Amino acid sequence: MDQQHVNLVDQVITSRHSVRAFLDTPISKETLTDILKVASRAPSGTNSQPWKVYVVTGEKRAEIIKQVCKAQMEIFNQPELSKKYTETFAYYPEKWLSPFIERRRENGWGLYGLLNIQKGDKQKMARQQMRNFEFFDAPVGLFFTVHESLGIGSKMDASMMIQNVMLAAKARGIDSCPQAAWNQFHSIILKILGAPEDEELICGMSLGYADPAHIVNTFITPRVPVEEFTIFVD
Repeated sequence: MDQQHVNLVDQVITSRHSVRAFLDTPISKETLTDILKVASRAPSGTNSQPWKVYVVTGEKRAEIIKQVCKAQMEIFNQPELSKKYTETFAYYPEKWLSPFIERRRENGWGLYGLLNIQKGDKQKMARQQMRNFEFFDAPVGLFFTVHESLGIGSKMDASMMIQNVMLAAKARGIDSCPQAAWNQFHSIILKILGAPEDEELICGMSLGYADPAHIVNTFITPRVPVEEFTIFVD
């Protein structure tokens, strides 16, 4: 591969970031199919290809937004109802340790600061959280599932496929935001999708064209230097 191709691949990877405000510009079914076809070249253990993808637009998208936002509002008003909606697997740790907790806080307050959300402003925080369940206005939502009988390795396989979706989309000028926030509402979402009872939701995603005028899309998360996470062993 020559340097030009290297630069193009690097540009797609480094320019991708989580977008939290989208235009309503539609994406054709043909383009979505092309993206998923490319993404399906992700590796998987024994070529099991464990992923399943639900692409939601139109009325189904609107129904999911309506039902999940309703459930989230009920939790805001009655926090004890959160026990009714739990993830099928723990995405985040029960206890955050350093340096991960500092990175999490930096991310959260960096985003909130940009949106002028002050610490303790629960109403604004709740409104921003609700934006997750509106797909940040993206015209397309994706939900990724695996069969519940499969092990943790299949979630890793699906994660590589999810990354491929975002990169193939970015190469076409389409932006994305992967969202674990949907996971707690899997019982609502999978029912609306008509998914079999033996499927497990592992991630949702907003997909569309970024709104260039919205300040939230100027938020780019930092990365630690290679030297901080890499150990070369000779």
